[in-house]
Amino acid sequence: MDWKNKVIYQIYPRSFFDSSGSGIGDIEGIIQKVDYLKSLSVDYIWVSPFFKSPQKDFGYDVSSYREVDPIFGSNDDLKRLVDVCHKNDLKVIIDLVLSHTSDEHPWFKQSENKANNFDDWYVWCEGDFNQPPNNWLSVFGGSSWKWSTNRGAYYLHNFLESQPDLNFHNTEVQKQMLEEIKFWLDFGIDGFRFDVINFLFHDKNFRDNPLKDPKDVRPLGFNKGNPYGLQIHKYDNTRPETEDYIKKIRSLLNRYNAISIGEIVADEPMDVIARYAKTNSLHMAYCFEFLSDDFQLDKVDEVVNLFFKKNKESWPCWSFSNHDAKRIVSRANMNSKKIMKKLLELKGNICIYQGEELGLPETIVDFDDIQDPFGKSFWPEFKGRDGCRTPMPWDSNLSYLGFSNSMPWLKHNENYKNLSVNLQEKDPHSMLNYTKKLILERKKFF
Repeated sequence: MDWKNKVIYQIYPRSFFDSSGSGIGDIEGIIQKVDYLKSLSVDYIWVSPFFKSPQKDFGYDVSSYREVDPIFGSNDDLKRLVDVCHKNDLKVIIDLVLSHTSDEHPWFKQSENKANNFDDWYVWCEGDFNQPPNNWLSVFGGSSWKWSTNRGAYYLHNFLESQPDLNFHNTEVQKQMLEEIKFWLDFGIDGFRFDVINFLFHDKNFRDNPLKDPKDVRPLGFNKGNPYGLQIHKYDNTRPETEDYIKKIRSLLNRYNAISIGEIVADEPMDVIARYAKTNSLHMAYCFEFLSDDFQLDKVDEVVNLFFKKNKESWPCWSFSNHDAKRIVSRANMNSKKIMKKLLELKGNICIYQGEELGLPETIVDFDDIQDPFGKSFWPEFKGRDGCRTPMPWDSNLSYLGFSNSMPWLKHNENYKNLSVNLQEKDPHSMLNYTKKLILERKKFF
């Protein structure tokens, strides 16, 4: 299976194209834009979460792993998308969140009530409701422990309080999550992007994380003022048990010739990738080296060379933008063509985030319009992730720039009008046509 040096296009379905007029992008919307995706000459599309969810973290809080959320369509719609993509030589990667679920998932409800042998499917710790078990912090702010009155114990949540962490020390949980992966492999999916894959296991003894020396503090892709970055995350994630479980995942994927991308959020990401992305582990992994605010184009080659020096067996996936980071054009503050040229020259797999091929800048979102709970928690030092999630501009002549015929879920950016797909397709010197040219050149080179 030839999977190296390929180009992956990330789709954030909420903001890609709305076919129904709901104001929210959907699976049918992606189907209607397959010709556009094919014109880019990308090899894979990566579709961010579409699973049934209360949408408190926009799909990263899963309440059913095997159902498409009705706001995006149905499982039949997804099957049509896969079939249409395959007919057009496009493979489909989906975003799978293994480490945690929504608190509305039936598993959590049963675990909270110690019902039907689900009592230790999540990470629970007895204690005083006035005193969390240890100093572990949530990425989204505050303690990573939430008291459950129903159970009389704390549960772990590395992200929102409504996103309880599964207990991967429980072998039944391990088996079940492999079954969830298998379900989608049988469905016809070609691979997975595994969300925060290094967060699966925790320290059974719940030891306190050590504190960093202030001079060693790195933002890890998150806002610099986030207390999360002040700890060495030795005990709440990146535990040694994860590597053995990844091997089980890889064994399953090999039976289907499917690929895997791991998202690594860690203190020393290159070292973690070296352990996680090997011959018998993940196919590739990415980290936040190029997604943080301190991005420097002239430092890219240095990072890439360091990766291949440190990682003899592993393989990278490089990205300059995604749904969690300020758009690269705004972070780098330089010509978008120059940025894209550097990205597509890199050895490794490449991820292009929707709109990156258009040179879209970050959208300034007012506090009253913010949807992202991360931004609401840390405003105004950190304005959240909405600025990179605003709707795609398809047609400069239509309302909401052709994304929808009704008010979008997130306010669209009128400044995108001159960057709309319909205008750029007609202009031989546009960012869009330049990107297409670079991708074709990359295919010839590699």
